[in-house]
Amino acid sequence: MATQYDMTLRHGVDFDFRLDGKTVVITGGLGGIAMATNEALIGKGARIAILYPRFEEGRVADAIETLGPAHAAAFPCDVGNEADVAAAIDAAAAHFGDLHLLVNAAGTITLTPAEDITIEEWRRQIDVNLTGPFFCSKHFARHVFARGHRAKIINIASQAATVAIDQHCAYTSAKAGLIGMTKVLAKEWSRRGITVNTVSPTVVLTPMGAAAWEGEKGERMKDLIPAGRFAYTDEIAAAILFLASNGADMITGADLMIDGGYTIC
Repeated sequence: MATQYDMTLRHGVDFDFRLDGKTVVITGGLGGIAMATNEALIGKGARIAILYPRFEEGRVADAIETLGPAHAAAFPCDVGNEADVAAAIDAAAAHFGDLHLLVNAAGTITLTPAEDITIEEWRRQIDVNLTGPFFCSKHFARHVFARGHRAKIINIASQAATVAIDQHCAYTSAKAGLIGMTKVLAKEWSRRGITVNTVSPTVVLTPMGAAAWEGEKGERMKDLIPAGRFAYTDEIAAAILFLASNGADMITGADLMIDGGYTIC
């Protein structure tokens, strides 16, 4: 006997990717990828809780003015300090109420031959790029579980987590760990209402990316990318917007590569 199935059944995907009523916590929220993401998510109706390092205090007022005080608020936070993270998440919840999305966009990179990496440099890469996302995910999830609603976590990893790139030993170790962490969190938390995914860009044209890949070194890297160029911040924001939408409700534990084909070569 043939199985009968109702072909009209749908999940109810909003193809406009609206985020009305959603509050997003974004770490490193004044950076290039983060600001493009802030604008994209606010454009879809979200409110943004920016977590930023204290050394960027001087940029906060302009960023809030650009995004609109009705849509965004900023909270200082050292993502490598768990007490600081817990306080910032609590402050964001006190300001906005329920928190629905976490984008771990804080990052740092230094390019050093492996034999020359100092313990201080190593620890800084791990603290910001791996331990920070763990602390933020942990305290965000605790808030969500206490409130009993669904949520999403999107971690910014890197193509360097998948392929070896010279002078990236500390950075690659942190980002590869981030992808592994994401998979475990997805396995533990998806049944409890939180999906967890990563986005892995190639070099992105931010101040940090442009400085790390300027000159001849950058031109050589572009030659290795089938698309022949680096990525723009709005391209990464578009991927984050999709993962934040209900169109991605069935995606968890995945790594979305945005690398112009670099990792297929």
